[in-house]
Amino acid sequence: MQTSAVNIRGQVGAQNPNGNDAFRNLDLNSFLSMMIAELQNQDPLNPMDNAQLLQQVSQIREIESNLRLVSTLENLGRSQNLTLAAGLINKSIRGLTESGDAVEGKVDRVSVDKTDVYLHVGDVKVPAKNVSEVLAGQAEASLAELFGM
Repeated sequence: MQTSAVNIRGQVGAQNPNGNDAFRNLDLNSFLSMMIAELQNQDPLNPMDNAQLLQQVSQIREIESNLRLVSTLENLGRSQNLTLAAGLINKSIRGLTESGDAVEGKVDRVSVDKTDVYLHVGDVKVPAKNVSEVLAGQAEASLAELFGM
């Protein structure tokens, strides 16, 4: 089988050298502004096909729906982590601080920032994800205290 060479002429645009997605931080309002500008500046003799426009609107709705779902799941996960961490108040744990120092002691309180849940052992803050062990015997003492034994 014989093949022939094909000459392709044209310009090659700048490729993305750093590998970052240029549209990653594009929010819905920016996307809509871009789409409106595209519609306003389109060639009147060759307008955008209605099917293309509907496809883009559908994609906008899908993106918005996915963003809401991600936000809801993140909030649910944070709430669940807070509930689990609150169950460790007055129990002894063993874990690591953010800097990697070993901590062991009784949890006094729980706090939350935008992304993480923290257990406080005295003045030391331990990320909930860094708790390696809930020490045995503490639960029994707590029950004994509750029932006056």
